[in-house]
Amino acid sequence: MATGQGVYVLRLKGFEEPRLEKFHGSVVGLGEIGAVMERLKAAGCKDVVFAGNVSRPDFKNLKLDLKGLALLPKVISEARKGDDSLLRVLVGEFEKNGFRVIGSDAAHASLLAPPGLISGPDPSTSMMQDIQIAAKVAAATGALDIGQGCVVCDGLVLAVEAQEGTDEMLRRCALLPVAIRGTPEVRRGVLVKRPKPVQERRIDLPTTGVSTIELAAAAGLAGIAVEAGGALMLNRARMEQCAEEHGLFIYGFPPDLGIS
Repeated sequence: MATGQGVYVLRLKGFEEPRLEKFHGSVVGLGEIGAVMERLKAAGCKDVVFAGNVSRPDFKNLKLDLKGLALLPKVISEARKGDDSLLRVLVGEFEKNGFRVIGSDAAHASLLAPPGLISGPDPSTSMMQDIQIAAKVAAATGALDIGQGCVVCDGLVLAVEAQEGTDEMLRRCALLPVAIRGTPEVRRGVLVKRPKPVQERRIDLPTTGVSTIELAAAAGLAGIAVEAGGALMLNRARMEQCAEEHGLFIYGFPPDLGIS
C-alpha cells in the first residue's frame, strides 16, 4: 500500500484477478467466511481493504463453511434491502472479528478524484448543466440504493445505472439513436458517477478507469464527471491520456452539487 504497509491478498474463487497472483495471499470461496478470518489473522492483518467487483451469488448454491452458514440468514435478509445493507453486514462481521475496515482511498489517497478539470477540454456551459442534472438524478437513485451513475445529454436523461454496472450502461447509450446522443465526431452528453448517499463508503466508492473513458468515447459522450473526493480513478495517468486522445474531459464536481 501507499502507506508502506505490507499486503496479504485474498482472491475470491471465480473472481480471481491474474495480476494479483504475484502478491502473498491465497484463494478462498465466497462463502468461506471462517477461512477468510482465519487466514487474515494468521497473516497478521489488522486492516482490511475491499477491492474489485463481485456479482451477487446464488445463495442456494453457495458453498459455505460453518461461519458462513451462521451468517447466511442475516446476509439473505439484508440483501433484500439493497447492496448497501448487504455490505454493512460484511463490514460488521470483519469488525466483530477484530479487523479495521478501511477504504481504498485510505490505503492510497491518490486514487481519489480531485476537484475541477482533471483532463481534456473545458466543459461548455451546456455540458456543466448536464453535469448538474445528472448529479441530481444520481443522488436521487443512489438514495434508493439503485446505482451510482447517470448519463445526460442536452438536459435529457439517457440512462441510469442499476445492477448492470457502468460499463453496460455506457454500451446501452452507444446503441441509442444519434438524434438524442453525441457521436465521436460531435460529442454531446456526460456520464456522472457519485457515491450513493446511503452507502458504506469504505467498500463501495464509485470507480472509474481506462475502460470507462473508452466506453464513454464509443457512446459519443463529451466527458465524465465524478464527485471530487468521492470517487476512485484507477490508473489515473493513463485515464487522462486516454481522455486527451479521445477529446473527452474528466471533471471533479463538488459533493453538494445536485443535493437539495
